[in-house]
Amino acid sequence: MLKNIPEQLPEELFETILKRPGFKLERILSKGHATPAGQWYDQDVDEWVLLLKGGAGLRIENRADEFILRPGDHLLLPAHCRHRVEWTAADSETVWLALHYSSRMP
Repeated sequence: MLKNIPEQLPEELFETILKRPGFKLERILSKGHATPAGQWYDQDVDEWVLLLKGGAGLRIENRADEFILRPGDHLLLPAHCRHRVEWTAADSETVWLALHYSSRMP
């Protein structure tokens, strides 16, 4: 998970590791990336994220606090929980492991 990280990450990189009916496991690589202003993720499936390297701040709609994630931290984002990435570490890569799952997932 912490190998084969490109030197340059002009955009976030999403890599599918495993996909089966009902779930998808992916590695996400970020470096100074954030969700564009005014945009929110609103997914049809649950997502569990584990931060492996770096740091990130996540905001959940209608919550005043920001979730700060450091290596080893994880968070469950239920389906239709509107959220956004406020920031990722700019001085090093942020490596996420994300599991998307649902009994309705193709």
